[in-house]
Amino acid sequence: MLTNYLKIAFRNLWRNRGYAAINVVGLGVAFCICAFLLLTAYLHLTYDSFHQDGDRIFQAYLFSNDPEKPTKSGTLPLPLAPALHTDFPELEATRIMAGRKSLVEANGKYFDKLINFTDPSFLNIFSFPLLVGNRKTALRELSSIVISENMAKDLFGTSNPVGKRLRMGNDGRQKDYIVTGVVADVPDNSSVRFDALARIENAPNYQDSKDKWDANSHTVFVKLPAQVDQATFEDRLKPFAQKYYQGAIEELKKKKAQPDSRGDLFAVRLQKLANVHFNRDLSDSKGTPIAVIYVLMGMAFFILAIACINFINLSIARSFTRAREIGVRKSLGALKSSLFVQIWSESGLICIVGFLAGAVLAYLLMPAFNAQFGAKLKLAYALQPGFIALYGFVILLVTLVAGGYPAWQMAKFNTVDVLKGKVTTKRPGVLRNALIVTQFTLSCLLVCCTVIAFQQVGHLRQSPLGFDKEQVISIPVGTQVDGRQVLQRLRNKLANDPTVLALTGTSTNLGRGKDRVSSRSTVGYTNKGKRISTDILMIDYDYLKTLKIKLLAGRDFNRAYASDSVNRVIVTQSMAKMMGVTNPVGMLLGDDEDTTGTKSQIIGVVPDFRLYSVADNANPITMYLSATEPIHYVFVRVAPQSLGGAMAKLQEVWAEVAPQSEFMGSFLDENVDAWYQNEEQLSQILSLASSVAILLSCIGLFAIALLMVEQRTKEIGIRKVMGASIPGIVLMLSRGFVKLVLIALCIAVPLAWFGMQTWLNNYSYRIDISPWVFIGVGLSAIFIALATVSFQSIKAALMNPVKSLRSE
Repeated sequence: MLTNYLKIAFRNLWRNRGYAAINVVGLGVAFCICAFLLLTAYLHLTYDSFHQDGDRIFQAYLFSNDPEKPTKSGTLPLPLAPALHTDFPELEATRIMAGRKSLVEANGKYFDKLINFTDPSFLNIFSFPLLVGNRKTALRELSSIVISENMAKDLFGTSNPVGKRLRMGNDGRQKDYIVTGVVADVPDNSSVRFDALARIENAPNYQDSKDKWDANSHTVFVKLPAQVDQATFEDRLKPFAQKYYQGAIEELKKKKAQPDSRGDLFAVRLQKLANVHFNRDLSDSKGTPIAVIYVLMGMAFFILAIACINFINLSIARSFTRAREIGVRKSLGALKSSLFVQIWSESGLICIVGFLAGAVLAYLLMPAFNAQFGAKLKLAYALQPGFIALYGFVILLVTLVAGGYPAWQMAKFNTVDVLKGKVTTKRPGVLRNALIVTQFTLSCLLVCCTVIAFQQVGHLRQSPLGFDKEQVISIPVGTQVDGRQVLQRLRNKLANDPTVLALTGTSTNLGRGKDRVSSRSTVGYTNKGKRISTDILMIDYDYLKTLKIKLLAGRDFNRAYASDSVNRVIVTQSMAKMMGVTNPVGMLLGDDEDTTGTKSQIIGVVPDFRLYSVADNANPITMYLSATEPIHYVFVRVAPQSLGGAMAKLQEVWAEVAPQSEFMGSFLDENVDAWYQNEEQLSQILSLASSVAILLSCIGLFAIALLMVEQRTKEIGIRKVMGASIPGIVLMLSRGFVKLVLIALCIAVPLAWFGMQTWLNNYSYRIDISPWVFIGVGLSAIFIALATVSFQSIKAALMNPVKSLRSE
């Protein structure tokens, strides 16, 4: 019997290839998009889930209930972790200073590798698989280093690297290390990333900062004892914060700050490891907000729901063309159950073929999706048992819901009425209207969110930066050359080049260049009893000239003043405001308790400018010169008329002055745009989802129009005989759909407004949602609905009434 059902199902689908193709394409596209969205959500939701005892691992952070804006900081001072271990001996803690890539050499081979400086307890807290070596002793010595499996292959091939030496470091600060362990390569879904682990005592400036509580430079992770929960331990940390951060607490009191709901002005708190990836405040703005993950999952559900609604509508529309077949079968003794199984088997076949088409489409498009959205999806994720079970559940659910309901409706047809050609003359029911409203609600919701997301991205890009990003080329120096030497060679080489207007060096890039490195250094001062937090930026001569940053007071760094490279700084306008003065030129900047005479003198004031993304908290900026600290980036301002060939020319010169280092120059405006990569990716995903949703909704609406025409063919014929005009008939058939679209808009607009307001609240620099967005989306939805329905309406209105009424 089952074989017979399948044969008949194949024959019916082949006979109605157009109907089957529309359903297969709709379901295939929906399954493909859902697969991409759900796999992306899965990758993010499983971040850091592979660690043993992960529920006991937390990142420590500082909370300050500042009256202007409560802040969280995951960057901590070096003495904090040792103080935690002293005050809480049962606690395991480790510091992680994730630096930029360092030059590593072994056996005459040179590679740029990401080195994390940490404590020996790192390998006890985190369970990255140690392939070779002993967890307890691998980082016991200061000269010990643990390398990744990939790094071991690069440096030592297939031989055992343990006990072998390598040399690591930049700019004349190289040091020899002995390999004491090999760890498995870090998974893609890990917040902590590295190529090698070395002792934190080897980190640059460690000795200068190891006792400073105002120099924040790294993250701290702790592992609580099994019997201690997070809330209990955070309560125990309150005296700890009062003990070591009394100055910060006093400063908040002077600002008249009030305790938060937990009774804290200032506190050391903990963030679960599983949630670190979703907290941009604690992940250096590299994380993905959990709300974005929910949006991805919601879009997957919306698209699948729209595809299912289409399937139901098309099946019901087709049921009227099969009414006589059903009637004949019932008159010959077919049971309702047999008819149900027969029709449902056809739906099942369509669902399976649609799923297979979606799977093939996803496999073929996965590389393009990864490239377009910066994702790291792999086929292996989709073949896990949990996902395979999910696929089966989705196919079964879609088949039951989208295929079962039309089959049940057709099996209920009255035999006599069917054979007379009277399937139904009733007006569309509640279910059909609900399906249309649901479709357009979801589509309009996605379109509204897409438009607002694009507007916010554009707003961020157009936000005032405080510097001129045009005609400036940023070049990462790399780790294989001395940045200061390269900068001087470039100055000598380009000194008489009229196309080069200015040239400078710095420690920190603006935006994200081709090296994708982002770093931030923050220092806190207590100045005249007031707590000041500032971003520190090391620059070279002509930095202000290259970026066209104007001086408000004082002067720029000048080669004529030898003292400028020692304890001289230029600050931004907001620093002067925090110091409580209009013109701080000549004043000393430093901690009130500093009696060593190392305070810095302010020689200039500039307007505030963006050193980091608009999405990040903005601090005052303190700029200084240094004769010894490494220069990591070179900025070159070129003449506008020479912009076309500037990059190629610089690449040519770079090959002469730094032949060991790869040229990775990029325009500064492109780097700044990369700050908003996460927001742009979200808007692109929303755009893709909304486009698919609109396409599927139009297919569904087309099916409803077909159903309506099938039901009202004779009515249309009678109206034409009675003198009704073609525009009048089209209007009569279309106005009901307009009402349903308006209802959908009334539901979608408040949901879109609420959801996007919540998302925009994450940005200090944001747009105000314009009502014209919703008006434009509403008019577009009505136009699309009318255009879709009009095809069938006009076709029905043009039909010869003789053909419509000849069976009467």
